[in-house]
Amino acid sequence: MHDDHPHDNALSDIEARVKALETILVDKGLVDPAAIDEIIETYAERVGPKNGAQVVARAWTDPDFAAALREDATTAIASMGFEGRQAEHMEVLWNAPGVHNMVVCTLCSCYPWAVLGLPPVWYKSPPYRSRAVAEPRAVLSEFGVTLPEGTRIRVWDSTAEVRYLVIPERPDGTDGWPSEKLATLVTRDAMIGTGLALAPGA
Repeated sequence: MHDDHPHDNALSDIEARVKALETILVDKGLVDPAAIDEIIETYAERVGPKNGAQVVARAWTDPDFAAALREDATTAIASMGFEGRQAEHMEVLWNAPGVHNMVVCTLCSCYPWAVLGLPPVWYKSPPYRSRAVAEPRAVLSEFGVTLPEGTRIRVWDSTAEVRYLVIPERPDGTDGWPSEKLATLVTRDAMIGTGLALAPGA
Protein backbone atom coordinates (compact mmCIF):
# COMPACT_ATOMS: atom_id res chain seq x y z
CA MET A 1 0.00 0.00 0.00
CA HIS A 2 1.33 3.45 -0.85
CA ASP A 3 0.83 6.70 1.01
CA ASP A 4 1.31 10.32 0.06
CA HIS A 5 4.18 10.99 2.43
CA PRO A 6 7.55 11.78 0.93
CA HIS A 7 10.23 9.23 1.78
CA ASP A 8 13.82 10.03 2.51
CA ASN A 9 15.66 7.31 0.63
CA ALA A 10 19.00 8.88 1.56
CA LEU A 11 18.80 7.32 5.03
CA SER A 12 20.94 4.29 5.74
CA ASP A 13 19.30 1.20 7.24
CA ILE A 14 20.42 2.08 10.75
CA GLU A 15 19.34 5.72 10.32
CA ALA A 16 15.93 4.58 9.11
CA ARG A 17 15.56 2.22 12.08
CA VAL A 18 16.53 4.95 14.55
CA LYS A 19 14.10 7.36 12.88
CA ALA A 20 11.30 4.78 13.04
CA LEU A 21 12.02 4.04 16.71
CA GLU A 22 12.05 7.75 17.51
CA THR A 23 8.71 8.21 15.75
CA ILE A 24 7.12 5.35 17.70
CA LEU A 25 8.43 6.60 21.05
CA VAL A 26 7.24 10.14 20.35
CA ASP A 27 3.83 8.95 19.15
CA LYS A 28 3.39 6.93 22.33
CA GLY A 29 4.38 9.92 24.44
CA LEU A 30 7.41 8.11 25.89
CA VAL A 31 9.96 10.73 24.88
CA ASP A 32 9.82 14.49 24.42
CA PRO A 33 10.94 15.66 20.93
CA ALA A 34 12.34 18.82 22.50
CA ALA A 35 14.54 16.70 24.77
CA ILE A 36 15.86 14.78 21.76
CA ASP A 37 16.59 18.05 19.95
CA GLU A 38 18.44 19.33 23.03
CA ILE A 39 20.59 16.20 23.16
CA ILE A 40 21.40 16.47 19.45
CA GLU A 41 22.23 20.17 19.82
CA THR A 42 24.45 19.46 22.81
CA TYR A 43 26.56 16.85 21.06
CA ALA A 44 26.64 18.73 17.76
CA GLU A 45 27.61 22.13 19.10
CA ARG A 46 28.64 22.09 22.76
CA VAL A 47 30.23 18.70 23.39
CA GLY A 48 32.49 16.95 20.96
CA PRO A 49 35.55 17.09 18.74
CA LYS A 50 35.18 20.82 18.09
CA ASN A 51 36.08 21.36 21.74
CA GLY A 52 39.11 19.12 21.52
CA ALA A 53 40.22 20.85 18.33
CA GLN A 54 40.16 24.18 20.17
CA VAL A 55 42.35 22.69 22.91
CA VAL A 56 44.86 21.40 20.35
CA ALA A 57 44.97 24.66 18.41
CA ARG A 58 45.58 26.63 21.60
CA ALA A 59 48.30 24.18 22.64
CA TRP A 60 49.99 24.84 19.30
CA THR A 61 49.83 28.63 19.63
CA ASP A 62 49.96 29.43 23.35
CA PRO A 63 53.14 28.25 25.14
CA ASP A 64 51.72 29.09 28.56
CA PHE A 65 48.63 26.98 27.88
CA ALA A 66 50.79 24.15 26.55
CA ALA A 67 52.77 24.24 29.80
CA ALA A 68 49.53 24.21 31.79
CA LEU A 69 48.37 21.17 29.85
CA ARG A 70 51.57 19.35 30.71
CA GLU A 71 51.20 20.30 34.38
CA ASP A 72 47.49 19.55 34.86
CA ALA A 73 45.51 18.78 31.75
CA THR A 74 42.17 18.43 33.53
CA THR A 75 42.39 21.94 35.00
CA ALA A 76 43.78 23.50 31.82
CA ILE A 77 41.03 22.01 29.67
CA ALA A 78 38.37 22.98 32.22
CA SER A 79 39.64 26.58 32.03
CA MET A 80 38.28 26.61 28.46
CA GLY A 81 34.88 25.53 29.75
CA PHE A 82 35.25 21.88 28.72
CA GLU A 83 34.63 19.76 31.76
CA GLY A 84 32.27 17.21 33.25
CA ARG A 85 31.19 13.97 31.65
CA GLN A 86 34.19 11.70 31.27
CA ALA A 87 36.71 14.57 31.37
CA GLU A 88 37.41 14.63 35.09
CA HIS A 89 40.84 13.00 34.81
CA MET A 90 42.60 14.05 31.61
CA GLU A 91 46.14 13.69 30.33
CA VAL A 92 47.48 14.95 27.02
CA LEU A 93 49.87 12.99 24.83
CA TRP A 94 52.18 14.94 22.54
CA ASN A 95 53.07 13.59 19.16
CA ALA A 96 56.50 14.61 17.93
CA PRO A 97 58.94 13.59 15.21
CA GLY A 98 59.68 9.92 15.87
CA VAL A 99 56.86 9.50 18.43
CA HIS A 100 53.19 8.80 17.72
CA ASN A 101 50.57 8.23 20.41
CA MET A 102 47.42 6.16 20.01
CA VAL A 103 44.56 5.69 22.49
CA VAL A 104 42.41 2.64 23.15
CA CYS A 105 40.25 1.34 25.97
CA THR A 106 40.91 -2.37 26.13
CA LEU A 107 38.20 -3.16 28.67
CA CYS A 108 35.26 -1.07 27.45
CA SER A 109 35.07 2.40 25.88
CA CYS A 110 36.42 4.99 28.33
CA TYR A 111 36.54 8.21 26.32
CA PRO A 112 36.71 11.97 27.07
CA TRP A 113 33.23 13.03 26.01
CA ALA A 114 33.69 16.70 26.86
CA VAL A 115 36.42 17.12 24.25
CA LEU A 116 35.70 14.32 21.78
CA GLY A 117 31.95 13.73 22.03
CA LEU A 118 30.54 10.24 21.87
CA PRO A 119 32.99 7.47 20.93
CA PRO A 120 32.80 6.13 17.38
CA VAL A 121 31.51 2.59 16.93
CA TRP A 122 34.92 1.25 15.93
CA TYR A 123 36.48 2.57 19.16
CA LYS A 124 34.14 0.30 21.13
CA SER A 125 34.61 -2.74 18.90
CA PRO A 126 36.53 -5.77 20.25
CA PRO A 127 38.80 -5.95 17.16
CA TYR A 128 40.04 -2.38 17.65
CA ARG A 129 40.43 -2.86 21.39
CA SER A 130 42.61 -5.93 20.92
CA ARG A 131 44.46 -5.13 17.72
CA ALA A 132 45.40 -1.57 18.72
CA VAL A 133 47.61 -3.10 21.38
CA ALA A 134 48.87 -6.13 19.46
CA GLU A 135 49.54 -4.56 16.08
CA PRO A 136 49.13 -0.76 16.24
CA ARG A 137 51.07 -0.09 13.03
CA ALA A 138 48.75 -2.35 11.05
CA VAL A 139 45.67 -0.73 12.58
CA LEU A 140 47.01 2.73 11.76
CA SER A 141 47.59 1.62 8.19
CA GLU A 142 43.93 0.65 7.92
CA PHE A 143 43.06 4.19 9.03
CA GLY A 144 45.26 5.50 6.23
CA VAL A 145 48.16 6.45 8.50
CA THR A 146 51.56 5.17 7.41
CA LEU A 147 54.37 6.19 9.70
CA PRO A 148 58.11 5.93 9.06
CA GLU A 149 59.56 2.64 10.30
CA GLY A 150 61.62 4.47 12.85
CA THR A 151 58.64 6.14 14.47
CA ARG A 152 57.85 4.74 17.90
CA ILE A 153 54.13 4.08 18.42
CA ARG A 154 52.98 4.36 22.01
CA VAL A 155 49.57 2.87 22.84
CA TRP A 156 47.75 4.19 25.89
CA ASP A 157 44.91 2.34 27.62
CA SER A 158 42.14 4.62 28.89
CA THR A 159 40.46 3.78 32.15
CA ALA A 160 37.87 5.27 34.47
CA GLU A 161 40.76 6.98 36.26
CA VAL A 162 42.44 8.62 33.28
CA ARG A 163 41.46 9.58 29.77
CA TYR A 164 43.74 10.85 27.04
CA LEU A 165 43.78 13.51 24.36
CA VAL A 166 46.47 13.29 21.68
CA ILE A 167 48.02 16.57 20.58
CA PRO A 168 49.01 15.84 16.97
CA GLU A 169 51.97 17.51 15.33
CA ARG A 170 51.17 20.92 13.92
CA PRO A 171 51.04 20.74 10.11
CA ASP A 172 53.72 22.52 8.11
CA GLY A 173 52.66 25.69 6.33
CA THR A 174 50.50 27.00 9.16
CA ASP A 175 52.82 29.61 10.63
CA GLY A 176 50.86 32.69 11.62
CA TRP A 177 47.50 30.98 11.44
CA PRO A 178 45.04 32.00 14.19
CA SER A 179 43.87 29.25 16.50
CA GLU A 180 40.36 29.29 15.04
CA LYS A 181 41.75 28.43 11.60
CA LEU A 182 44.17 25.86 12.99
CA ALA A 183 41.30 24.08 14.77
CA THR A 184 39.75 23.26 11.39
CA LEU A 185 42.75 20.99 10.70
CA VAL A 186 42.24 18.91 13.83
CA THR A 187 40.07 15.83 13.43
CA ARG A 188 38.58 13.50 16.02
CA ASP A 189 40.79 10.66 14.79
CA ALA A 190 43.91 12.82 15.11
CA MET A 191 43.05 13.37 18.78
CA ILE A 192 42.65 9.61 19.32
CA GLY A 193 45.86 8.94 17.42
CA THR A 194 44.31 6.99 14.58
CA GLY A 195 44.78 9.98 12.30
CA LEU A 196 47.00 12.99 11.71
CA ALA A 197 46.15 16.67 11.61
CA LEU A 198 45.06 17.71 8.14
CA ALA A 199 47.45 19.53 5.87
CA PRO A 200 46.46 23.03 4.74
CA GLY A 201 44.23 22.75 1.69
CA ALA A 202 43.53 19.05 2.25
